[in-house]
Amino acid sequence: MERLGTGIGWRPEIADAVERMPGIDWVEAVAENVCPGHLPDSLRRLRERGVTVVPHGVSLGLGGADRPDAGRLTALAERAEALGSPLVTEHIAFVRAGGPLTASPHLEAGHLLPVPRTRDALDVLCENVRIAQDALPVPLAVENIAALIGWPGEEMTEGQFLYELADRTGVRLLIDVANLHTNHVNRGEDPAKALAELPLEAIAYVHVAGGFERDGVWHDSHAHPVPRPVLDILTDLASRVSPPGVLLERDENFPAPAELEHELSTIRRALEAGAVERVKAELRAAAGTGPGRRGDELFAAAGAGRREAAGGVDGTRQAGTRGVTGETGAVRRGDETGAAEATRGAFGRPHQAGADGARQRLALAQAALLSALVAGTPVPEGFDRARIGVQARALAAKRADVVAKVAPELPVILGAGYRTAFLGYAQTHPMTSGYRRDALTFAEHLLSTGRPGDTGARRELREWWLDRSGPAPRSRRPAHRLARATRRVLSRR
Repeated sequence: MERLGTGIGWRPEIADAVERMPGIDWVEAVAENVCPGHLPDSLRRLRERGVTVVPHGVSLGLGGADRPDAGRLTALAERAEALGSPLVTEHIAFVRAGGPLTASPHLEAGHLLPVPRTRDALDVLCENVRIAQDALPVPLAVENIAALIGWPGEEMTEGQFLYELADRTGVRLLIDVANLHTNHVNRGEDPAKALAELPLEAIAYVHVAGGFERDGVWHDSHAHPVPRPVLDILTDLASRVSPPGVLLERDENFPAPAELEHELSTIRRALEAGAVERVKAELRAAAGTGPGRRGDELFAAAGAGRREAAGGVDGTRQAGTRGVTGETGAVRRGDETGAAEATRGAFGRPHQAGADGARQRLALAQAALLSALVAGTPVPEGFDRARIGVQARALAAKRADVVAKVAPELPVILGAGYRTAFLGYAQTHPMTSGYRRDALTFAEHLLSTGRPGDTGARRELREWWLDRSGPAPRSRRPAHRLARATRRVLSRR
């Protein structure tokens, strides 16, 4: 496994600061925000200096019921090649649902949603990961996500689910310790137990990020300082294995460069504290005076199948060695309990044979959940209705924020009424494509209902919509469109 060192998430807002930051060994860039033929000058200069750049995908939806889209895989591969990256990363999540598998409308979440930790979901995920691995020119690592909600009838813990995924596919793992903390607060899951069950030799690198708690719910914002509990989980992980790389994520509310550098220093100290504990444990083991390395717990798979997790993992061991033998250690379907079997169908629907049956059952379940979140349909049985409400509001708020970024003219034209108007629109108009299409559909909706009330603003909105959706846009440069809209709005005051 390549040693990456200490890194930070590259974002355009902090590009200059990242270039000047001391001790940065590598950066990670959101894959969908990078154009292979027109790399940002900052990323190009970092590459010329020998700084590793890793593309981090957010839209593939490997945990979804559909097989990975070939076009998205090709785009991810192109970015890896353009950046000379040693690996690419994505998430264990679903981001869309509906369509042919369910004979229902296609829906986009615009966010990473958790997959159920069931045999069906694991079978589908493993096949999707293999498809992605075959299409990519470099190794793939997949990330555990933060979740506000949990699925009813889950059959495995997070650690067990990740262990089996790595065991069956040889995929590497991107472990986000902030997400482990989020799931601890929101779902009562023990991060230490998750770490004990992981195949530590499969870790490619680690994410660290901040968030905030509101009304007993932890929000993984990537817009706040890294809290002490997240650093403690990082220290615990470092006491078990030396991670090849650690990266600080920050997506919004960017602080001064000095504050980011301070956070990186805090992360390094947390790693050092864990390394000290790891060395102490090794010395105790060598002297025979205490327990051995802390990874010596038994991995308990669901049902009768159990195997011993690797203890005392050497940080130089290559990831995915378990998966190459073809021995999965997975529980046979005949070993499932009646209770687990009853939860595997999508809300009581009968099983179908083979992988296609698993895909359809998963598709039905995910479509029902996503429809409840974005289209206001009834909450599927077994879910926490209050948490579904929290997640639904969070998805709508994120849609409003991202649309404001991809179409910055809209908040300028609509002024203070933008957010209220968009959230009202989102209640009855689920996202069915990307955010840019969402922005156009939002403008169409307003214009079709005679809004905004101000005649000048309505004219500006109509011109903006024609500029974006007409056969011959008057300017292909977003900065010019934004400047023109701003000047016109200011001239009305």
